[in-house]
Amino acid sequence: MLVVTTDCLPGYDIRVVLGEVLGVTASTRNPYVSGLRSPSTGAKGDMAQVLVQTRARAIKQMMQAAKRRGANAILGMRFDNRDITSMWVEIVAYGTAVVAEPVTPEAKAQFEQIAVEGKVYEPQNA
Repeated sequence: MLVVTTDCLPGYDIRVVLGEVLGVTASTRNPYVSGLRSPSTGAKGDMAQVLVQTRARAIKQMMQAAKRRGANAILGMRFDNRDITSMWVEIVAYGTAVVAEPVTPEAKAQFEQIAVEGKVYEPQNA
């Protein structure tokens, strides 16, 4: 699935707009609950890694919601957050689920590579 922060998808025709999708997760403000053992050494992972993992969970949930609706792409992906309590924060990934059809040769090649699990698109003339 393509997930982009842009509002358009060059090389693709947007056939159907399925609406907003989101993924929600919570993260603690307590670094020790998050797995940090020492603020100076960051043993067992550092806070940056915890934040990356939290955002990745929110994106994964958003993608699952889009797939359930029949989407193959998400446009305008953004993050938002809010305090739940003094110790917990909500992280939200959201965007617009769409059905996109590749129309240019480059987009068709990208689309085929994305369809094969584990493949990442690399432009031919880079």
